[in-house]
Amino acid sequence: MANWVTGKELYRFCTIGQKTKEVLSNSGVVTMTDYLTHEAPSDLDGIFICGASPVAQVDDSSLDAWLTSCSKRGIELGGICTGSHVLARAGLLDGYRATIHWWNISNLRDAFPQVIVSNHLFEVDRDRYTCSGGSAAMDMMLFLIGKQHGMSLASNISEQFVCERIRTNEDPQRIPLQARIGTGQPKLVEAVQLMEANIREPLSSDDIAFHVGVSRRHLERLFKQNLNTVPSRYYLELRLNHAKQLITQTDKSILEVGQECGFTSAPHFSTTYKGFFDVTPRDERKALAKKSVDPVRLDKKKRQLWRK
Repeated sequence: MANWVTGKELYRFCTIGQKTKEVLSNSGVVTMTDYLTHEAPSDLDGIFICGASPVAQVDDSSLDAWLTSCSKRGIELGGICTGSHVLARAGLLDGYRATIHWWNISNLRDAFPQVIVSNHLFEVDRDRYTCSGGSAAMDMMLFLIGKQHGMSLASNISEQFVCERIRTNEDPQRIPLQARIGTGQPKLVEAVQLMEANIREPLSSDDIAFHVGVSRRHLERLFKQNLNTVPSRYYLELRLNHAKQLITQTDKSILEVGQECGFTSAPHFSTTYKGFFDVTPRDERKALAKKSVDPVRLDKKKRQLWRK
């Protein structure tokens, strides 16, 4: 799409299979690759591993060796979804910030303690690029195009794909609560679902405890033991994060955002927001507007990344 929008050949790509050119996806679709690893072009600038879900548990020393040799030749390496696990298994993410789909975050941390694992949508750390898969792959590629050719081009591409906005590498993955705490705390999950359903008109802790069918003290104990916070604080963070989403993604006024997130007055909303995010809602929106206007300026050498 970058080539189509600009009318120039900014990028070229090929597909590579490891043991066969006929690669079968999880959904049963066969992709015919251009090359096998041993015959891949020698002038590649970057390689992205598209990982299957769930993670393949079988070690593949030949693939590890090939990726290691590519890294030694200065080729950039990326992992999409569980492709991050493949890179980590080869020792190619040691000391790097990396991410993976939320379903595999804890496994990646446990299996590879030398990797700095985050729950962000994607991570760009020196010559390593990893993302959580799904639509995050789009965000990561738009981010890289923005670094290389300016955010104006990235925005044009985003519009062509009817992508609502370009999320940043600091945007967190939306990790379901049940995935974080397991299925053994149904009352806690129910309480959080109540909070999420009542952002505009917040419930009191007593009301939540009543609807869930536990005492307030028991509710507070559930939050403290499983989320290391109290219900009121967790609820406030939910509302403020929703407010941030509205401020950065919609044209609603600051007053409207505050009301939609359960704040009865604009000063109270602004003060609370600044106390949590260290910036006022108004300044948040101003910074976002400025960022969207100013293109990303990089030196010529960095702009030429992957341009072969």
